Amino acid sequence: MDGNLSLDLVRVVEAAAVAAAHWVGRGDDQAADAAAAQAMRLALRRVGIQGKVVVGDGPRGATSVLFIGETVGMGGTPADVAADPLECITRAARAAPEALSAIAIAEPGGLLHAPAVSMEKISVGPRAASANLDLDAPPGDVLRSVAAALGKPASEVTACLLDRPRHGALTQALRDAGGRVKTISDGDIVGAISPALPDTGVDFYIGVGGAPEGVLAAAALRGMGGRMVARFAPRNDDEKNQVTSAGGVLGQVYQTEQLASGEAIFAAAGVTKGLFLDGVRLTGTTAETHAVVIRAGTGSVRWIRTHHRLDEKGAPRA
Repeated sequence: MDGNLSLDLVRVVEAAAVAAAHWVGRGDDQAADAAAAQAMRLALRRVGIQGKVVVGDGPRGATSVLFIGETVGMGGTPADVAADPLECITRAARAAPEALSAIAIAEPGGLLHAPAVSMEKISVGPRAASANLDLDAPPGDVLRSVAAALGKPASEVTACLLDRPRHGALTQALRDAGGRVKTISDGDIVGAISPALPDTGVDFYIGVGGAPEGVLAAAALRGMGGRMVARFAPRNDDEKNQVTSAGGVLGQVYQTEQLASGEAIFAAAGVTKGLFLDGVRLTGTTAETHAVVIRAGTGSVRWIRTHHRLDEKGAPRA
């Protein structure tokens, strides 16, 4: 995968983030999501890939923008594309933290085709990559394995998970094992990446989130030296059919490289300020963005702040 595509992808997520930022705090999550998706799609027209959306806003017919199977890019390098124009759309509508725009690309076949169903996940950063991440093991065993890999007692290990009723027993089991639990209301991508980030206080991420977010997080973790294991967790027969129709295998445990392989590139830009990225600052005719681009092939992580002049429609000038 050509490294020159990295900056192109940054421009894509910056465009989506700025478009969504115009809707921050207005209470209309669907309008924010639609604006981000349309901006991302238009920005992709200037990227030198012959891309196929394998993780997107939904199947053809359910959405008209960035649907699964849509061809994007101006032509060039063949690529699979995973797109999340606006992660945490409700938080963006409420001007709450952690909303962002994210995208990942890889060689054809390099990204798991993940429909919008649930997925079990455990992820760690590079220091705990040797831990036994077993989705079928008691949560306390996972906690102790991460502790052993980090060389510290279980009482000093912090797990991060989404604050959902389904995680009540999981939370209690982790605490019964002596660990600490940090819950987040939203932000499945950032949550899964957080063990690989400095100064988060998170040692591993665990629980059920979204499958598309799992693929995007895996692409980032590849470049950061982290690790993830995941398994589809469909809630009904319709979701099971979505998984098998996309080529997924029910019951299979997917490793990081099976979620995002090869020289995958991940890019994200903050919409609202969060743990991972600062949000967009709009000042009338200009915008300031904060983005990151991560290359699995080289292990490079670049943080980028950009000042944009906006056109009459409020979009960054090309």
